[in-house]
Amino acid sequence: MAQGGQFVEFWALKSARCLAKSLATSEKTEHRMKKIGLIGGISWTSTLDYYRFFNQGINSKLGGLNSAECIIYSLNFSDVQNKGWTKSFDLIFNACKSLVSSNVDAIVLCANTAHLFADEIQEKIDIPIIHIASATAKEINKKKLSKVGLLGTKFTMEMGFYRDKLKEFDIGTIIPIDKKDIEIIQNIVKNELGKGIVTKESKKKFINCANKLVERGAEGIVLGCTEIPSAWQKTKFQHLVYYKSDV
Repeated sequence: MAQGGQFVEFWALKSARCLAKSLATSEKTEHRMKKIGLIGGISWTSTLDYYRFFNQGINSKLGGLNSAECIIYSLNFSDVQNKGWTKSFDLIFNACKSLVSSNVDAIVLCANTAHLFADEIQEKIDIPIIHIASATAKEINKKKLSKVGLLGTKFTMEMGFYRDKLKEFDIGTIIPIDKKDIEIIQNIVKNELGKGIVTKESKKKFINCANKLVERGAEGIVLGCTEIPSAWQKTKFQHLVYYKSDV
């Protein structure tokens, strides 16, 4: 286990603020702040975290009463669920086009699963999409880890878009091998955390799934769903934990 088996708490606003700072342009150098477009509502609870992290990061860098200049396009998550994630490209893409027309400088997808379409959308628009998996990979490389466990929605775990991005940075990724564990995580995220519901029983199940990945050699755990760490920020694990929206 990382850190010699010692308890390590790596939720932190540290990485979130680093990302936010990288998106802000000092008024002393370019006399303007970059305007960020956020695709939110997927779910609304995770969008709150992204908004808070960006504002805290901007204020940390610029001080005073400075806050993030951003535009949030909040989707109706029910529309995504009714269509299914794999058929929701048009919903995400149209939201991105709306933000582009609002003259934002970059776009952030406020859901890990939405990155299923990140590369395809990037090919169709002229402003950058800040890919959370790339940012996560850079943080993992800083810790010199070669193998991590990934927990998130069923789509994030089972489809290759997230693991493939980590592989570009020479990082191996494992997910639960027991389909029951995948369904447990999916149920918790969709039917509880997405509605702001947190239970001790679900927390115990989640930690059990994470520990199984560590037993299989994961040197750290990527929490590939914003709702997971936002619900259990004070939980301590015996391995490094990467809070996806933080990075």
